[in-house]
Amino acid sequence: RRRACRSDPNAVRPFRSRTQFYTSKVGIIMAPDDIIKPNKPAANGNHVNRVSARLKEHIVEIISDSGEGAQKCGQSFGSIVAQMGHGVWTVEIIPAEIRPPARSVAGASGNRIRIGEKRVTNGGNETDLVVAFNEQVLLGRVRSNELKPGCTILLESMWREDQNPSIKNSYIETYEQLVAAGYRVYEIPMEEECHKHVTDSRRGKNMFALGMLCSSYSLDLQIARDQVALTFGKKSAAIIKTNIELLEAGFAWAEANLDFRYQIPSAKTTEPQIVVNGNTALALGVLASGMDICAMYPITPATSASHYLSDAFEKVGGIVHQAEDEIAACAFAIGASYAGKCTVTITSGPGYSLKQEAIGLAVMGEIPLVVVNVMRGGPSTGQPTKTEQGDLMTTIFGSHGDAPKVVIAPGTIEECFYSVITARKIAETFNMVVVILSDANLATSQQPFTRPSFDEAWLAPPIDQSAIPRGAKPYDWDPKTGLARRFIPGQPGGMHTLTGLAHDVNSHVAYDAEINQQGMRARSLKLAALQKTLLPPTVFGDPTGDLLVIGWGSTKGAIEEAVEEFREEGKRVSSLHLTFIQPMPPGIKEILAGFKKIITIENNWSDDPNDEIIDETNRRYSALAMLLRSRYLFDIDCWSECRGTPLKPNTVRRVILEALS
Repeated sequence: RRRACRSDPNAVRPFRSRTQFYTSKVGIIMAPDDIIKPNKPAANGNHVNRVSARLKEHIVEIISDSGEGAQKCGQSFGSIVAQMGHGVWTVEIIPAEIRPPARSVAGASGNRIRIGEKRVTNGGNETDLVVAFNEQVLLGRVRSNELKPGCTILLESMWREDQNPSIKNSYIETYEQLVAAGYRVYEIPMEEECHKHVTDSRRGKNMFALGMLCSSYSLDLQIARDQVALTFGKKSAAIIKTNIELLEAGFAWAEANLDFRYQIPSAKTTEPQIVVNGNTALALGVLASGMDICAMYPITPATSASHYLSDAFEKVGGIVHQAEDEIAACAFAIGASYAGKCTVTITSGPGYSLKQEAIGLAVMGEIPLVVVNVMRGGPSTGQPTKTEQGDLMTTIFGSHGDAPKVVIAPGTIEECFYSVITARKIAETFNMVVVILSDANLATSQQPFTRPSFDEAWLAPPIDQSAIPRGAKPYDWDPKTGLARRFIPGQPGGMHTLTGLAHDVNSHVAYDAEINQQGMRARSLKLAALQKTLLPPTVFGDPTGDLLVIGWGSTKGAIEEAVEEFREEGKRVSSLHLTFIQPMPPGIKEILAGFKKIITIENNWSDDPNDEIIDETNRRYSALAMLLRSRYLFDIDCWSECRGTPLKPNTVRRVILEALS
């Protein structure tokens, strides 16, 4: 079997163990001989004795072809887990194509859910249990090394008796490979069981799977019923009733037939929580910030933020404007902001590229604007459904001419919410463009956090329609800060001509060398003025040590989890996570000086110094490393990857081990 695997790169890899036992990270010990035995559920009517295991955490996946509801199942499961008081982080598994062929290896669609007894800050490492609606989508996850050795697999068994010989043989061959490779495979008659309740199992199998998971993880069935009713709340009472019946059927089937059960302790919070993904958190932030208009054009993976606003905004007096293209959306937002109320435009990498000339107009006219860029894999169309941090440099420097912008990168789903409120305040205080850099990882992941307590101070003030003082100028730049009073259309005495051309303090077009220098200086000074208001970033760990790991954006949870493990082992490792990338906050240089070695870990490209033709004269560093090296003149190393998947704590751990050695 191992020889076959070496010759066939697509074969399922066997589970290897040099010791008598395999020990998982959650403390379950199983002999390899027990792992590789095929697992058959009990015959109907015969209940099994379920072995209950107490765990600190577990990672679950639900995968299917597109359209079979695995994502809805995973999102519902994550919400139920959160309501039970567990820590949870969900990650959407999205195929690159909108509707890939059925039963395709690359077509897996679904959710990964990490459950913990404590707060969970990232998607974790390899999967412990997976529910798969066919063997082909499962193979995609196996070949991506996403499953833990000895992973438990609940596999739809209908394909074993399929009328198509090639499908039947594929299923049997894959099943045998999985068992031989050491996975605990349970064949589940989901199709057969669902047909007892619905004629089309594709419209019910996901809720049956949800019931099995609730039983397997000792979750409250009534909470699950309530969640299903909420999930299908816009449907008819009959549809809600049917889906609850399917949930209950899956729960009962697992109780009678599965021989395992997991219990994860929970610590119910005393404070109200919400469970949302990053895009919904951004949309809620728009509502809380007092902005009234969102201009957008649909683009993956940013669109769901606009979808949420479309449902909620008009109820509170807001407007979502879907423009004919990205350029029009940005121009519409700039016009609305110029009229008096700061506006937001939401996009992803390709859309941001198209908006850049219009963003330059907002910079030149000093018009407040919030731009949300939910980053994805690039360049060009790239990987629309995959995560990456490849847009940092183009966000800061992407313009013809010097166009200073504020760049904020939230590191958690909660920070997505508050970052919008902060961005609106900065945009209107400094008359600047503020870009929020989220990514596909944050956009589609769910995590509970404390329900925000609304504060009136978050809201934008009423539009100023007071008279402009006699003699005031539209760009009367303060020589120290570069700030100037904002003139809003309709203010008596404030009439002037807005232009994207170089202009003087009166907004008159001017090509004079000294005037152009004066305008460039003023726009740049505003970044320095903002930087003087920022607090130094907080070091995670001790302020001095052997190694400092620096990150930004969605890598925060994985980096801090790995660093915490090293600190528990007595290693002198700390981390620093930057939220403000431009301007960078004060105090960073002093922090860097406290460590013997510094490395950034990012989800963008950098050259591998071990490649044959790479040396110090031609090596390309990752984005943040390049910025830090040039600004602070420290020898800062970097490690990065562009695999399209969220960073794992084990990956960070490996990088830190190499750096320490």
